[in-house]
Amino acid sequence: MRKIVVTSGKGGVGKTTVTASLGRKLADMGFRVVLVDADVGLNNLDVVIGIESRVVYDIGDALSGKCRVFQALVPDKDSTLRVLPSSRDSKLISAQAFRGVVESLSDFDFVIIDCPAGIENGFHRAVSAASEAIVVTTPSASAIRDADKVVALLSGYRLDDVSLVVNRMRPDMVARGEMMPAEDIARLLHLPAIGVIPEDDCITLYQQLGRVPDFALSEKAYALLADNVANRTKNYAEIRYPRFRRRRWQ
Repeated sequence: MRKIVVTSGKGGVGKTTVTASLGRKLADMGFRVVLVDADVGLNNLDVVIGIESRVVYDIGDALSGKCRVFQALVPDKDSTLRVLPSSRDSKLISAQAFRGVVESLSDFDFVIIDCPAGIENGFHRAVSAASEAIVVTTPSASAIRDADKVVALLSGYRLDDVSLVVNRMRPDMVARGEMMPAEDIARLLHLPAIGVIPEDDCITLYQQLGRVPDFALSEKAYALLADNVANRTKNYAEIRYPRFRRRRWQ
């Protein structure tokens, strides 16, 4: 079982969307995948997946004894993916209790944890249950600065691997010198880039349906990301409309 936390220093960088899309791609590849929403109180992973109306129990119910962990898992409508919704009440969800829940999911190949944004207690609770981390940032200066703070904190944990996903890239702006290339962001953060996700209107247009269509440019980027995660490789794609050019992290 691989336990991967998806985190970011700043809210609004698309961390939950990355978590959902990566999980679905891995499930489509035949892996047994469960997504765990660790954002207590501000949980919306079930909304992004499109299963909020099917939630009966959540992680808080499992910890309080109202149900077992497997009973709280919600199946995705379009894949074999499972989701463990978060709770609105954090009183029962200590770091130790959260780690116990994650460890109980040993039947899955991947447990992907959607970490709360920021560096407060929720961050530490989520990271303490993981063995790998993916840091999500956008090309904005403030997001990169906050991501750098997260990278420094992650160095205090015994993680097997920490990688980077750069989200909402605009290749036209990069070409004009108005946006920092993903390769430069990776060097600044001293992390290997395993995913470069383009700004894609399809995400906004179709996310309410629960899945971004296969023809969307971002879906190709997520397929490359999932391939990297599954195979533990460090390749990424420079975005050049209408095609991608594969590169390997140096």
